[in-house]
Amino acid sequence: MKNTAITIGGVTVQPGEQKTINIPLAAMVTHDDMPLTVHVIHGKKKGPVLFISAAIHGDEINGVEVIRRLLKQKQIKQISGTLIAIPIVNVHGFISYSRYLPDGRDLNRCFPGSSKGSLASRMANTFFREIVKKSQYGIDLHTGARHRENLPQIRADMSEEKVKSLAIAFGVPVVIHSKIRDGSLRESGGEEGIPILLYEAGEALRFDELAIKAGVKGILNIMRELGMKPKKKLPSGEKNPVISSNTAWIRAPYSGVLRTLVPLGAKAQKGSILGIISDPLGNSEYQVTAPSDGVLIGRTNLPLAHEGDALFHLAFYEKQVDNVAEQVETFQENLEAQHFDGKIV
Repeated sequence: MKNTAITIGGVTVQPGEQKTINIPLAAMVTHDDMPLTVHVIHGKKKGPVLFISAAIHGDEINGVEVIRRLLKQKQIKQISGTLIAIPIVNVHGFISYSRYLPDGRDLNRCFPGSSKGSLASRMANTFFREIVKKSQYGIDLHTGARHRENLPQIRADMSEEKVKSLAIAFGVPVVIHSKIRDGSLRESGGEEGIPILLYEAGEALRFDELAIKAGVKGILNIMRELGMKPKKKLPSGEKNPVISSNTAWIRAPYSGVLRTLVPLGAKAQKGSILGIISDPLGNSEYQVTAPSDGVLIGRTNLPLAHEGDALFHLAFYEKQVDNVAEQVETFQENLEAQHFDGKIV
């Protein structure tokens, strides 16, 4: 069935067309324009409307590169339905290397926003009105905070069957059942009946090649799942992820210099040593241990630790910790062996 035209930011895109649209946002204090740049690929054939967003937190830049590489895929031009890609949502934060907007607010706590509210609220309102409400599905790309690194993972409300099927289809071995936070893009989209996945991978202000490759591959998997691209068989050796509904940060019991002993994705057995905190001015050493069997899905990269700092993020599983750890190892090996050459992955 032939597609119909779509209008975003006052610009109409016809079936088979690709357009880059600049939607006005609040200007800089210097009065320079500050647009929200949106790439629209509108297929000739009718199909789902999927948006991909990155840098809602301005310092989380991995997703910007994920979208750039996604748009370079030649076969993207032949999709059914519509792909709406927004590489930089929080433009103000992006240019100032900041997670937040100039008013100090977190954009991902301000949805669906208001046209008469704060700067953050107005930007959220523009994005929600022009992008989210014209879509049927969404993928929001994030990273860990500064000095914190995340293993590639999907966070979603797994109580919703439609969301659960998409989370599994993304194809990363770590899937977390995650509660929805007030004012988040996921919450507001869900209230409109628009399922949104949150992809977490890497660290703020850093490019992580494995996280970028996994993001591109995962988005293409979702597009196949939605029928925007032809499906293909699951590669030999790949299994559906095991869902974790329980995660916890292990915090520093003392202040000092941290030495990390366990890599991301590794299995941590109950009582095993995750790291050692040393007194830089003396000989004291303190062990940081795992409270239960789990898989390390996040950690700090900062070697200076204060008492109470979050150091290691573990995902817990009832019986299949070994299986998850093996899946993560296989997943990482496959991605590391993959060379990006502009072709579909």
